[in-house]
Amino acid sequence: MSTPAGDTPQDPRTKYPEGGFPAQEQEQPGLTDETMPEPDHGETSYTGSGRLEGRRALITGGDSGIGRAVAIAFAREGADVAIVHLPEEAEDAADTVALVEAEGRRGLALAGDIQDESFATRIVTDTVDALGGLDIVVLNAAYQKDRDSLESLETAEFDRVFRTNLYGMIFTARAAVPHLAPGASIIVTSSIQAFDPSPGLIDYAMTKAAQVAFVKALAQQLGEQGIRVNAVAPGPIWTPLIPATGWDAERIASFGKDTPLGRPGQPAELAGAYVYLASEAASYVSGAVLPVTGGKGL
Repeated sequence: MSTPAGDTPQDPRTKYPEGGFPAQEQEQPGLTDETMPEPDHGETSYTGSGRLEGRRALITGGDSGIGRAVAIAFAREGADVAIVHLPEEAEDAADTVALVEAEGRRGLALAGDIQDESFATRIVTDTVDALGGLDIVVLNAAYQKDRDSLESLETAEFDRVFRTNLYGMIFTARAAVPHLAPGASIIVTSSIQAFDPSPGLIDYAMTKAAQVAFVKALAQQLGEQGIRVNAVAPGPIWTPLIPATGWDAERIASFGKDTPLGRPGQPAELAGAYVYLASEAASYVSGAVLPVTGGKGL
């Protein structure tokens, strides 16, 4: 993996803020300029080395957070990038596309909701038409909300979590497979919640565990076609999704402090994991779940 901010070793405990973030709340899906402090997506720190030269990538949830960090890294590694975002995230999406295009790569923003089967399917053909093909699919879009209890979990909210995190993932992956050639890569953003679920994220954690099963099964199915399927399992990462989860001031202030490294992660710290899994360096890696958790075990 490439090392953001160069190759000089840094103390991982103090490389980024240790947390203690101010109380804040956003409406879903959350916006970058309303997130304080603003997350680091690698805008000024990620340095590429051409490992994805000429590839074409599709990233769902690519406007902010982990998705934006991956888009920046992919572009700096030589890939053209299409990102998928909700209509209300158009400003974040435009900023991400501008960062991709600043690297001399083609960028494409696709607005819609992957809960909608027709949209989640169409984004594949739109990407192929615009970029001339498809080599990397990053299934990253997600929705989470804090739950007081199982009894208070509304069916509509349960449906939204499952349709975003699982149905949308299936719709897009299913449409993408016929366009993928040997050497292509599918990468799913799962979560430490799949292995160490929080009570208040019960429905979200269920979907993340299901994603792990999806990755392991699909890796076996597509291996004979030379297509690799893997997952990244982030730990507590500071993105706009966190202030939009519905946590109180105490939970925001303590976010990520329970990791062995003592702080939450930043989106930029995940980018290298996705680059690795998409690149030839991971040619014998499939069906794997790569943890980026600040030392928390899966």
